[in-house]
Amino acid sequence: MTNSNSNSSSQNYVLFWADFRWLLFWMGVGAIGGWYFGVTPWGIVVGLVFFHLLRLYALQRFSYWVKAPIQAPPPEMSGGLTFVATQLYQSRTQEQLTQQKMMGLIKKIRSSLLALQDAVILLDSEDRLEWWNQSAEKLLQLRSEDQGNSIFNLINVPEFREYYEMTKTPNDGVRLNSWKDPERYVQCEVTHFGEEKLLLIYDVTRLQHLEQMRKDFVANVSHELRTPLTVIMGYIETFSDQPDIDPKWQRGFSLMTQQTRRMNSIINDLLMLSRLENEEAHETQCVDMPRLLTHVFDDAQIYNKDYGHFIDLHLDSQDNLYGSEMYLNSALLNLVTNAIKYTPKGGEISISWTAVKEGCMFAVSDTGIGIAKEHIDRLTERFYRVDSGRSRATGGTGLGLAIVKHVLYQHDATLKIESSEDHGSTFKVFFPASRICGTSSNSTDA
Repeated sequence: MTNSNSNSSSQNYVLFWADFRWLLFWMGVGAIGGWYFGVTPWGIVVGLVFFHLLRLYALQRFSYWVKAPIQAPPPEMSGGLTFVATQLYQSRTQEQLTQQKMMGLIKKIRSSLLALQDAVILLDSEDRLEWWNQSAEKLLQLRSEDQGNSIFNLINVPEFREYYEMTKTPNDGVRLNSWKDPERYVQCEVTHFGEEKLLLIYDVTRLQHLEQMRKDFVANVSHELRTPLTVIMGYIETFSDQPDIDPKWQRGFSLMTQQTRRMNSIINDLLMLSRLENEEAHETQCVDMPRLLTHVFDDAQIYNKDYGHFIDLHLDSQDNLYGSEMYLNSALLNLVTNAIKYTPKGGEISISWTAVKEGCMFAVSDTGIGIAKEHIDRLTERFYRVDSGRSRATGGTGLGLAIVKHVLYQHDATLKIESSEDHGSTFKVFFPASRICGTSSNSTDA
């Protein structure tokens, strides 16, 4: 700030002195001439007039130079205009160099965007097409007359409009079946900058096919394993029930029974996850949530026999939900049994169903071992385990929360996990108001 003021004062001094010395010079010349002819005052006046005429001439030349091309150097001028013209010329030259660099950078960026294999579309503040690269032209079959058209005329898909209107919040884009080619799949992502938007579209057909192959593989393998596993379980149970079995084999059969049951649970979970991922049609209806949660509570009490927890159920809302009773029962019971498994014996489990501003909330709280913060975001990944040894000890398959995630997604619900190590956990499920389909007549607290 001090340097800026000092430079400004120095420039003002130079301008003042450059003009003032010329003024003194011509006044002196006029005074000498006037003294010679005996009219000194009139000589000074003539000197002042001549000084102003020269200034007007210099201003005219300065005006012509300012309107000239930027490359033209400033003309020879006297006084402060010379300093001003020099500073302006240097500033204009620097600005031109900066502009050339910016234009070069813009050309490189434009060339890079044109070379991208992914489609790039620039949208204006009114969601109209402003510019696109060659990949967008090829992938979306755009033509020059499409410029200025609304993006919703180009992508007339309800899922895209819903995603587009939510892009001001963080998200991972939306995957769509191509509206131009039913055999292809595209991933759309929108980025805001100012009033405009940048739409990126990727061809993810190969990725979609690989994911479908993976889903089909898991489903087929699970089906194929189910039959031989059932046979093995049957023979193991038959042999282990024999009265004359050698005691040294008894432990072996017991371990085989335990592990085959665990494998059967994994296969059942994989099959359910496969059905959820493939979005197989399932019966939907207005589910009586108080009644459903009462059944969940009863099942939890049976599961709790070996743990001895105190479990309570609070039904503070009588709202019902539209969805699949079978899947909802599976997901909510999964959250409750997890709370039971990961709480040391004699703990407390609280189950609640309440009305909230957004709709309804199902919550399960426990006084268990808790979960470290760094693990919370990954809990719903399939086969992800905070502690693999602990999961094996509790008989977990590593698929429970992945199933919960898919069931909640199909019911437009969101899961929020609050937990810290050694201080228990709370799993909250928020169902939107659009899923509420009526109320039950009876209330229950247990």
